[in-house]
Amino acid sequence: MQDSFAFIIHPLNPKRDVARKYPALGKLPAWLIEFLSIFYPPVLVSEIEGIKSAANGRSLKGWFIACPLTPNMMLRLPTPLVYRKIIQTGKLAEKLGARILGLGAFTAVVGDGGLTVAKHLNIPVTTGDSYTVAQAAQAIQEAAVLLKRPLASSTVAVVGATGAIGSICAQLLATDSGRMVLIGRRTERLQEVATAVRQQGCQNVIVTADMNQLAQAHFIITVTSAVDTIIEPQHLRRGAVVCDVSRPRDVSKQVAEQRPDVLVIEGGMVEVPGPVNFNFDFGFPPKMAYACMAETMALALDGNYVSFTLGKDIKLSQVQTIDTIATRHGFKLGGFRSFERAVTSSQIAFVQAAAETEANAAIAVPYINPKTHAIVDSVNI
Repeated sequence: MQDSFAFIIHPLNPKRDVARKYPALGKLPAWLIEFLSIFYPPVLVSEIEGIKSAANGRSLKGWFIACPLTPNMMLRLPTPLVYRKIIQTGKLAEKLGARILGLGAFTAVVGDGGLTVAKHLNIPVTTGDSYTVAQAAQAIQEAAVLLKRPLASSTVAVVGATGAIGSICAQLLATDSGRMVLIGRRTERLQEVATAVRQQGCQNVIVTADMNQLAQAHFIITVTSAVDTIIEPQHLRRGAVVCDVSRPRDVSKQVAEQRPDVLVIEGGMVEVPGPVNFNFDFGFPPKMAYACMAETMALALDGNYVSFTLGKDIKLSQVQTIDTIATRHGFKLGGFRSFERAVTSSQIAFVQAAAETEANAAIAVPYINPKTHAIVDSVNI
């Protein structure tokens, strides 16, 4: 039997994402697209070809299938109805011949994190969160090297630290970080994460629900289930690096427009081994996929057909295991992208210079609007 997988995607931006598959439908008003999505059946988006293991040469067949609901609809509709739509999509994966199913974006978050969905399917299910954690941490480590700013002398912040992904990201980076700011809403859970971070080696830990505390951080991982953006230009210091793992994004586009002195990178972009063709444009360059997709692919290439990451809890050992599996088969960090564009060396150099300026300053320093080249505000440090 051929190794195979399917991965569930869904529209994040109704007009943009629906238009990628159905241009005519994308011209409808967003509210109408969302209303109609309740009645849409699951959709086969594309067949994926060319994935090949670097370890053993095994090839992999796959499919992108779409659950038509948007994040807003998943939050507004009764959870049993949302489950039913996701399970219907999973049944389509079974019919196609998939041997494992990956849950993408909000289908991995809604309800109990895939546990109920897995109970109603005859194939294993994974959310991909374990490899997402591994790649997010690696992205921050790589950015620190590129910017020549050691994590040991930096402040690292994790937004959404009380969640499964955020808490493990914090623990992975604790060994290298000199100081850590954990941001979340649940105070008791924040204290538990802080204890785990200290056990991993970072003793200087701050817990808070105040987003303004991000101004302390040189490096930030943000991973929440918020529907709207939560990080705005005023939250960030000069030279900051933000790894946005969330979909929809946590970081406002105004950051890209108003703050060229900070670097926002997509979380979890992975280069897939082999001459892969996704036969669908989901906003990444050729051969690149999200880490959650890559976890599903790596498990299939490994012949490891188990429900690997499910529920709201992730163990550090899981993250280390899937990182080892994926690396063995040839998956690797796929470079940096920011708001669907490749990060250039000149961007990195600009942010590095801004970080050096900020480090030498003792007062608020200005930043420049990239369109007008005028000083538009200042950042307190």
